[in-house]
Amino acid sequence: MLAALAYGDEMPKGPQGQKRPADAIGCAIMVGRIAAGEIEDPKSPVPKRAEGGKVGGKRRAEKLSTDEKRQIAKKAANARWGNTD
Repeated sequence: MLAALAYGDEMPKGPQGQKRPADAIGCAIMVGRIAAGEIEDPKSPVPKRAEGGKVGGKRRAEKLSTDEKRQIAKKAANARWGNTD
């Protein structure tokens, strides 16, 4: 009760602003309702910028020669694994 007074009566919000239960029991009830199909779990659509990145990557790969692709892959592997070859 004191926590509710200290933070106000606002319900916590998820990353996309959706309302979430404030306590563990409320969260468990919400999950059960979603599983039973009583309420729908809101799905956020894929942002358009993510779709554009996939298209741009394909087009870039088509334009690169095999040797250029090999050099890029080698540079990425060295950056990831720390090799200096």
